[in-house]
Amino acid sequence: MKALKRWTLMAFAVLFLASCSSSPQYADQEAHEKTEQLRQQYTPLITGTWHMQYVKDKRRFFERLTFNEDGTMKGMRKMQSREVVTIDGKEQHTDWQDVDDMNGAFTGTWKLSWRRDTEGAFAGNRLLLSATFDDERNWPSPTAYSLDARFIDADESTLRIEGGIAHNSDDGSTVYTRGQAEPEF
Repeated sequence: MKALKRWTLMAFAVLFLASCSSSPQYADQEAHEKTEQLRQQYTPLITGTWHMQYVKDKRRFFERLTFNEDGTMKGMRKMQSREVVTIDGKEQHTDWQDVDDMNGAFTGTWKLSWRRDTEGAFAGNRLLLSATFDDERNWPSPTAYSLDARFIDADESTLRIEGGIAHNSDDGSTVYTRGQAEPEF
């Protein structure tokens, strides 16, 4: 009986050790490989500071993002809006007002990822941003970013995503320009 118990324990130990591998096993090996390729190609290009400005009739928006190589990020945004009112039968714009719950500095993380999606809406190259505002806020959520955007491309001067808070290009994407900048408003 003792021999049978010993043999059973040894068999389990051999099976356990044989099933262990020094390399990780991924549920979706293709997604892992494409994510690694995406990160190797674009992380050096994305790392650094980017900004964008969007000005329309009733809304203006500025954002600056700094992406660090370790996956952390810092940013700041300024958003203002105004209304069109009728005074003495004439349409006029009100003064610009800060959109308080959207303005301020924030800190968080970023990463590139490739995703397979059976419905296609979130398939392909993705830029994931998660950040909270740095100051104390008097509303339920301090979230500055919880974004899963389609990553279009990046080069030495331009970063393009589909998604985000403001779309400043004709095709509906958001285009950031490399470099430090301050809002022009």
